[in-house]
Amino acid sequence: MIEIIDLSQEIFSGMPVYPGLPQVRISVHATHEEWEGKTDPKTATPGVNKIEMGEHTGTHVDAFNHMAREFKSQSIDRMPLSMFYTEGIYLDLSEKGLSELIEVEDLEKALYVSNHTIKIGDTVLLYTDHFRRAYGTDDWEHGPGLSVEAAGWLGRQKIAAFGVETLSPGIRKVSNKEVHRICGEMGFTHYENMVNLHLLIDRGRFRFIGLPLKIRGGTGSPVRAIAVFE
Repeated sequence: MIEIIDLSQEIFSGMPVYPGLPQVRISVHATHEEWEGKTDPKTATPGVNKIEMGEHTGTHVDAFNHMAREFKSQSIDRMPLSMFYTEGIYLDLSEKGLSELIEVEDLEKALYVSNHTIKIGDTVLLYTDHFRRAYGTDDWEHGPGLSVEAAGWLGRQKIAAFGVETLSPGIRKVSNKEVHRICGEMGFTHYENMVNLHLLIDRGRFRFIGLPLKIRGGTGSPVRAIAVFE
């Protein structure tokens, strides 16, 4: 029996986005009534919606060309699909508070408690419970994030990617830019704005799937991230 757990945010007009990035706007482009030539319909049912948003909207994955200018040729459409279809594990870091750095010792402790080992090519999902605690509040932009040293530690495990619930992998104006650069330099990526990580508690290993759209030259892409248990 296969169980699929959805790890992705809902996308809707006006949803929270990273400061300075495009706002999400969804509007009706055409209705069924227009197609049928009804000039005075009592109701209008959408046939096609128009979506305006940035590549880094909701639950998304970053391409290497987003990490720093020296990786400009490594866009999302050129990254191997094997990076987005991996085995996965979960680490509980829910003790971390607002704007608190996640350090190497925190990752090592969470790994020990989980009784997992990190395999080459894994995706490692970092549970902080920040989504349930803060989404839609003034605290949403102030979640915990990786330190530079912690990002390097993850890279040395030769993972494919890690995922966070927060809107950035590091803490803004503290470690976030450096965490991105380390990912580019060490050849692994990350997912942001994940949800439902609490549903992975004590579940063991799973299949992780977070396939991006094939955007030519894209710096990232929204994904429908899922954990699959068989």
